[in-house]
Amino acid sequence: MTSRMTAKAGTAKAFISGCAGATLTADETAFFRDERPWGLILFKRNIGTAEQVCDLVASFREALDDPDRPVLIDQEGGRVQRIVPPNWPGRPAARHAGRLFAEDEAAGRRMAWLQARLIAADLADLGITIDCLPVLDVATSETHQAIGDRSYGHDPDMVAVLGAATAEGLMAGGVLPVMKHMPGHGRAVVDSHHQLPAVSASLATLMKTDFAPFRALSGLPMGMTAHIVFEAIDPGRPATVSEAVIGGVIREKIGFDGLLMSDDLSMKALGGEPGDRARAVIGAGCDIVLHCNGLMDEMRGVAAAVPELAGRSAERATAALASRVSAHPLDREGAEAEFAILAERAGWPPSA
Repeated sequence: MTSRMTAKAGTAKAFISGCAGATLTADETAFFRDERPWGLILFKRNIGTAEQVCDLVASFREALDDPDRPVLIDQEGGRVQRIVPPNWPGRPAARHAGRLFAEDEAAGRRMAWLQARLIAADLADLGITIDCLPVLDVATSETHQAIGDRSYGHDPDMVAVLGAATAEGLMAGGVLPVMKHMPGHGRAVVDSHHQLPAVSASLATLMKTDFAPFRALSGLPMGMTAHIVFEAIDPGRPATVSEAVIGGVIREKIGFDGLLMSDDLSMKALGGEPGDRARAVIGAGCDIVLHCNGLMDEMRGVAAAVPELAGRSAERATAALASRVSAHPLDREGAEAEFAILAERAGWPPSA
């Protein structure tokens, strides 16, 4: 038997913040208390021991006097893992589940579900409640390595199936998923951490391929945007700051009515000062701004630029948190053993 988790609403501004290190500084504690971000996102710089991470999570929530405040992480497997060996198990990149799926669909789905369920167990131990996963970007022959094997593969239907299994595994462990990068990052041929990608494919092509997994999983509670220009939709603005993409594609054509957050505003694909970027994100229709680098001057600029979370955005945030349930029972040792067999079939870890 599972039950819905309760979430103390509290007041919040429409942003998620990072922090600089393994413990909160006095300035960070005061900033979080005064500015009240909706959530905190953790990176490797914030991770030491399990006890330390638990203390960091608790100190963030104490600063806001909110024991249920969301704490997020990007824990995918492969190149994108924030909690890593030797303190936590390593996990394979998504492409391994895709390869196994190509040989045995049931085994591929089971591998994706088990990996997510085990990740959720690791995160729940630390008090982390949201994982920015699954990656629903459909790979092409030119996909930049910034996505690369983080994608399940080249077939939109397979990406949707494995993305659904991953989301279900996370939710079975009491951790909420965030599908990314909406409406699709697979055609980018440059790294949006450093440059602004542009995609020239037609809208009809994009709907059949890149956008299809997001449409199939449009009922998930949360999504994250892509810093990519889709020339057929809005040649002048990347998706994160484009009303045409957010309203016309993500909300209407894809049919996603969940909580939409931007990708990291610290990335260099977007121009302008952090506060300007934040205003553009909210103005385009994103519900929440994501700012990750933990630099206090930038954090202050973002906080000053965003509004209180209100109206439809607040309703989406409440609905997202309300969709989180208590973790299902898990035989962790048995699940790890089963996962190891499936991962080996998928070629992970690579042979020495």
